[in-house]
Amino acid sequence: MTVQILMPALSPTMTEGNLAKWLKKEGDTVKSGDVLAEIETDKATMEVEAVDEGRIGKILIPAGSQGVAVNTPIAILLEEGEDDSALSAAAAPAPAAAPAAAPAPAAAPAASAPAASPAPAAAPAAASGDRVFASPLARRIAEQAGVDLKTVKGTGPNGRIVKADVEAAKAAGPAKPAPAAAAAAPAAASAPAAAPAPAAKPAEGIDAKGLADKLGMAYTAVPNSGMRKTIAKRLGEVKRTVPDYFLTVDVEIDALMKVRAELNGRSDAYKLSVNDFIIRAVALALKKVPAINASWTDEAMLNYRHADVSVAVATPTGLITPIVKKAETKGLAEISNEMKALAKKARDNALKPEEYQGGTISISNLGMMGIKQFQAIINPPQACILAVGASEQRPVVKDGALAIATVMSLTGTFDHRVADGAVGAEFLAAVKKLLEDPLSMLL
Repeated sequence: MTVQILMPALSPTMTEGNLAKWLKKEGDTVKSGDVLAEIETDKATMEVEAVDEGRIGKILIPAGSQGVAVNTPIAILLEEGEDDSALSAAAAPAPAAAPAAAPAPAAAPAASAPAASPAPAAAPAAASGDRVFASPLARRIAEQAGVDLKTVKGTGPNGRIVKADVEAAKAAGPAKPAPAAAAAAPAAASAPAAAPAPAAKPAEGIDAKGLADKLGMAYTAVPNSGMRKTIAKRLGEVKRTVPDYFLTVDVEIDALMKVRAELNGRSDAYKLSVNDFIIRAVALALKKVPAINASWTDEAMLNYRHADVSVAVATPTGLITPIVKKAETKGLAEISNEMKALAKKARDNALKPEEYQGGTISISNLGMMGIKQFQAIINPPQACILAVGASEQRPVVKDGALAIATVMSLTGTFDHRVADGAVGAEFLAAVKKLLEDPLSMLL
């Protein structure tokens, strides 16, 4: 029986991706775990592994294809004993096939599904409103064996049902269909058909070509990357929905610069940057002011146990924020080495989803570009982002006398739903105190 290899969901938010490269060609033998292709998501390029074994009969989506929707068939796999004549019998998937396959976890291999119509086993879940998370191979085996996937306990990643789970359920005997699903069918049949929804009015935007042509302007159209589209969508939502406010504090870092120079002179195993001290200070400040280490939901405030610090890194395709996880538990040297490795992976477009998805607070540092002060946009669902400006010598008053100090400005953008202004000010004061007394971060 031919098997369709589908465009996998490589992250919880992925809806489409670019098929950058095929690493197998038609006629190649495939074993479970073999790398089939490279997929570009909105944030990274990831390798996709095979689930089933067989031979690549036909590649449906060529390398270089853009915007391939999740669960779109990208190739057909011939199982053992099948020849090319089976390709003509392979049915194209119905549009309803997409809901039949649950989104793959971030580290899951490529999904594959039978060439026939979607497995009936998914129907009870759709009727009841529940979602059954199962691999396409598990669905196919369940369909053939008459196993109700709703009765099977998954042992795969995030409770996903895999082949072994279905085979174990098959050995235990066929499961009875869920009564709730049976009762739902006649109810659905008796319900009146809903009136067709009016066509949505397209969003108003700028017709770049029309405007440029009208004004006689020369231009080059550069297609938006997936990352650029995601940035535009998410930040547009933030400015429309998050009631934010801004607080700025000036920090004297002469003592920090002295400690940094002393520590860097002691070993070649690390090279500390000012940003490493800021990451450490932010993580420790979140432990002192935990109200900032939270996210807003309509039902409850989510207070996080650890300080997972996202750090903005500029790449040729856009901004990405790799995460230093549990930063409050790590010393300066460990933070420094980890951040350098993450930044390199970010620029090489090689970050794994778990390395950039999540985070409880963000840092955006434009000081190395000479920016004195700026206001950054919150990275939802985080409640704060800290914008770091350039360090420079400024006149300050100490003990009633004019002096010169190395000063940098920090501006926090806060979600007012999570923290009022006094709490935001308390957090910035904690960061300032740690940076101005860097030895306290070494204790």
